[in-house]
Amino acid sequence: MTTAQNSPAQEAAILAEALPYIKRFHGKTIVVKFGGNAMIDEKLKQCFARDVVLLKLVGLNVVVVHGGGPQIENLLTRVGKKGEFIQGMRVTDAETMEIVEMVLGGQVNKDVVNLINQAGGKAVGMTGKDGWMIRARKLFLQNRDNQDDLIDIGMVGDITQIDPSLISHLEAGTFIPVIAPIGVGENGETYNINADVVAGKIAEVLRAEKLVLLTNTPGVLDKEGKLVTDVTPAQINAMVEDGTLHGGMLPKIGSALDAARSGVKSVHIIDGRVEHALLLEILTSRGVGTMIRSS
Repeated sequence: MTTAQNSPAQEAAILAEALPYIKRFHGKTIVVKFGGNAMIDEKLKQCFARDVVLLKLVGLNVVVVHGGGPQIENLLTRVGKKGEFIQGMRVTDAETMEIVEMVLGGQVNKDVVNLINQAGGKAVGMTGKDGWMIRARKLFLQNRDNQDDLIDIGMVGDITQIDPSLISHLEAGTFIPVIAPIGVGENGETYNINADVVAGKIAEVLRAEKLVLLTNTPGVLDKEGKLVTDVTPAQINAMVEDGTLHGGMLPKIGSALDAARSGVKSVHIIDGRVEHALLLEILTSRGVGTMIRSS
């Protein structure tokens, strides 16, 4: 948030600006979906980890849910498979599910945990299978051209229940939960679940103050490509209906709207390509993305 060019007075002003936000959000829960370029650019990864640790140290309860699309694509390519998406959701056959679980629950989860711990935090990694935290069933997508036609996209899960007790237990011990978006079925099946959807549902269950989704765009853009900084659920619905929002933004927008309607006070879709985007959005008046208010 500061640079070498800042004078002592400017640095003091920046710190003073954060004070009312720290007071307002002290003791509140912030759910953050970590994804996009912020996960693959080394400098952005370091910024994110320091942001999470700072927010925890000043009294916010931070819960991190991470994606891992680029890492999954990389391993799929190495084994000769090509990723396929329908309505922004990854088609996941049995072999792809093994790769998804290996990458998300192993490689990526532990990388994020290590980043936060190196920055001075106390992070603990898990998937939704731990403690049966995220219960799921098979998800079928509706064909947009024929509502009666259901599309089978493989081992992709629809969340049926989230047990927040493990998260609450970790928060009480001053740990930072880091969650991979993998769910478990009634008979122990493993399901791949969109990380934006998981973050949104966890925010709902925890009655979070904020849900923050890091993306590779400045936020929600209108038809002219201009950033919309403050928007209501009704305005978002209109943008989905007229096709302004489409593709990979649909699961993100869907989870954001569900969270906003279910008690999360505000949802932020922010540009993860901006250094310290998390701090700028939560602890300053400027922000770096789109805020969707609950009403």
